Amino acid sequence: MKLFQIFLLSLLLLILILPLSGCWSSIEIEEMGLIIGTALDLEKEGIDEDQEGRYPKRDMFTITNQLVTAETTDSGTRDGTTQHQAYKNISETGDAILPALRKMILRIDKRAFGEHAKVIVIGEDLARNYNLKQVLDFFKREQEMRPSALIVIAKENARRTLETNEPTVIPAIQLVEMTQGQKRTTEILLPMSITRFEGQLNSGTSFLLQSVKPAKGERILSGAAIIDGKTKKLRGFLDDTETEGVTWITGEGKGGLVRSFDEDTGQPIIYEILSMESKIKPSIKGESISFDVKIESEGRIGEHWDLSGEPFDNKFLKKAERMTEKEVEYLVKSALAKAQEEYQMDVFGFGNKLRIEHPKLWEKVKEDWDKTFSEVPVNIDVNIIIKEFGTTG
Repeated sequence: MKLFQIFLLSLLLLILILPLSGCWSSIEIEEMGLIIGTALDLEKEGIDEDQEGRYPKRDMFTITNQLVTAETTDSGTRDGTTQHQAYKNISETGDAILPALRKMILRIDKRAFGEHAKVIVIGEDLARNYNLKQVLDFFKREQEMRPSALIVIAKENARRTLETNEPTVIPAIQLVEMTQGQKRTTEILLPMSITRFEGQLNSGTSFLLQSVKPAKGERILSGAAIIDGKTKKLRGFLDDTETEGVTWITGEGKGGLVRSFDEDTGQPIIYEILSMESKIKPSIKGESISFDVKIESEGRIGEHWDLSGEPFDNKFLKKAERMTEKEVEYLVKSALAKAQEEYQMDVFGFGNKLRIEHPKLWEKVKEDWDKTFSEVPVNIDVNIIIKEFGTTG
């Protein structure tokens, strides 16, 4: 944490030094606050007290900014005494984002800078009820906002994902670091920046966002949020298992594990992914559409509990490959079932493959593609190759 504190102090100093044209325009470091993360939540219908009933009743929004200041960077434990937290959360409510932000000026003594914001967390109720292009309109227009900031959807309340009881933890920073865990698990999606998110919304196709849930002062990455390409609203969630299936279908995984069982002994076999590739091929017969998904992966035995056989034995390895293939197939089919049967939405990119390879047919089906996709057969072929065995005692 000390290195991060030094970084933040250096950053604050750099911001002060660069724009100076004279001593009259300087800002004291104690007067500054860096916005690290932002949470957006939907509140009950109400009237902005400042408007005295001049505007009609409408939904209110609560925006929470997580600030790091000169005081918070000096937090932690010193000489056995617990200091204040490493961040400060400021919340304000209004019927639009910018007015709520300006009201914060009345409550804080810091000049807030948004150039270094890392993440925007959108609450479930807000994402379900409002077009996300409306929700993020301010952030796209705001010159201080970095387009590389990440977007995630919170299950339940967004504000709670930016809270912790640990004095040295900055929740927004921790959340961003958690989304970088793709090399170790297939349960985390590719991070979605504001720029990429805007492109997805403009494409008109349905897609997925990483979801997070608050849990007793912590935050846990938990499945994926399904965004409707037509309404631009949250439709629902995939669980962790279904999210793993999505990763295998898209072939975007960087690493992770597959847990299966020995069919004879019932003992667990843990396959560690070294590489993964997926090829989606549309098949057209007349106007009948189907897809073939060929998944290939190379990996190693990360762990196995069967002591009755020799781990280098070819028969055992073939069995381990077969059990792993069955588990991957299960993950893929779970994701397809949820998307096709329950939500009737293509969140895998099948439509894009059809558009590229059969553009004329795509023009005929694109307007109602999600509904069409829900009835399209998808054939799965999984090939697992164990090329490394780890070490044995």
